Amino acid sequence: METSKPRSFFQDLRLREVNGFRVRKRPYMGNDTQDFDPIGAVAVEHDGEPSPPMALSFCKTNKKAHILALTDEGGYVTLFNTRQKFIDFSSYRENAEKAKVSEWMAHANAIFDLCWIKDDALILTASGDQSIKVWDTEQKKCIRALMGHTGSIKSISCHPTNQELVVSGSRDGSFAVWDTRCSRNTHQKFCVPPLSVIHEAHTPPGRRRPRRGKAESRSITSVLYLKDEVSIATAGAVDSVIKLWDSRHLKAPVTHACPNSESSEEKRLHGISSLSQDLNGVFIAASCMDHRIYLYNVLQLEKGPMRTFSGGRTDSFFVKSAISPDAAHILSGSSDGSAYIWQVNKPQLDPITLKSHDGEVTAVDWCPSEMGKVATCSDDFTVRLWNIQSSCYSNTRSPSSMRKRVRALPRMERRKLLLDEPLHTKSDAESMPHSVVCNVNSPPPTRIVEVSTPESQKKKFSISFEVKENLERTPEAEMKSPSSVLNPPSSLKRKTIRDYFPVS
Repeated sequence: METSKPRSFFQDLRLREVNGFRVRKRPYMGNDTQDFDPIGAVAVEHDGEPSPPMALSFCKTNKKAHILALTDEGGYVTLFNTRQKFIDFSSYRENAEKAKVSEWMAHANAIFDLCWIKDDALILTASGDQSIKVWDTEQKKCIRALMGHTGSIKSISCHPTNQELVVSGSRDGSFAVWDTRCSRNTHQKFCVPPLSVIHEAHTPPGRRRPRRGKAESRSITSVLYLKDEVSIATAGAVDSVIKLWDSRHLKAPVTHACPNSESSEEKRLHGISSLSQDLNGVFIAASCMDHRIYLYNVLQLEKGPMRTFSGGRTDSFFVKSAISPDAAHILSGSSDGSAYIWQVNKPQLDPITLKSHDGEVTAVDWCPSEMGKVATCSDDFTVRLWNIQSSCYSNTRSPSSMRKRVRALPRMERRKLLLDEPLHTKSDAESMPHSVVCNVNSPPPTRIVEVSTPESQKKKFSISFEVKENLERTPEAEMKSPSSVLNPPSSLKRKTIRDYFPVS
């Protein structure tokens, strides 16, 4: 039986949209695992004792994007230089020593999450000791401690522009908002209390509080500060519901989203292990304990997930996923020892498999500026770096990109702006001498076609324009404006996602 040949990159390229300009874009990824080569692996151990890695994150600025921060179960923070050239015959321990930039013990307990802030000068660590610490990475010095949770802190996220503001989710069932500049008093600036705490954020109404030792069922597993600068997304272990909150009014969630499941009981059985958003804040990817990843549009949460991805296994809440900065791909760990990458625009295709780990793949991350570089960590006590083939770039636009049409000015207006010359009308041309208008040595004049609108149509258009202009000036029209939440207008009434989801 004759097998069909796989479609080449150039055949795929012909079918894609041509943007009209050449820019550096995300790598083209086919269905062949050869496009992905592990470029190195480092061991996670201290004083000869291995430690399971818990979280990792690349620096966010272009200058330091090659620096990878790693936290582990022993409470250590380790910074690696991912540009270090790894030798094939070198051991993982030797690779770790070569690539290690710095290391220090940050907590006396496991560190479940971390977050870079202040142009990568500071780093936040969330630990099982119920505290969040702010570290100066150069001096390895703790400059703040955020205290207030009564359970292990599972997730943290900073404000997109004001990185002094932080939101955290805890195993005690609450999430809290912090300002690292606020302290209890002027004499004690080290300890910082929360600005606000929402208890039982994902506990269904009427459900009894769990017994001691059963707090995992109400745990807040992931939090996100959204790009509109005021909304917070939270997810928990109790169900697959994502709740959105207005950080200025935290009494009740603005809206919520969950998979379109036929059985309401099925929704309650599966929690969410992680949330991630793209660079533009258009999409939220939720890794669910039903072994699926759901992709939501922030402005259409009530419609449920727009795409669903399956293929990996999520047997524990330590397995995370991350959407790429350009929202083109989703990278996820898996309990079967592999990592998977899906194309957002082609969820029906099988994911690309990254096979190299010998244990459950937990945390994953995309390098924000070095195209094609991703990192994965596993319970096999290693961190592996992968390089997507960087010589091929697709011409398809990112799903979260926004295209704007730019229309050039008419020729005569451009000439007036550039040369500051007055425009000659038809009457002026008739009054000119014939020798000036038709000179034998001059090139033939360009004929300008005037397109006019009939008077009846002009009157009709002017009336409709005046009505539309008057409507736009009314408060009712301003409230109904479909302006995007992600590009908030100057009016405070239309600034947040709250206006698009009225509370019943």
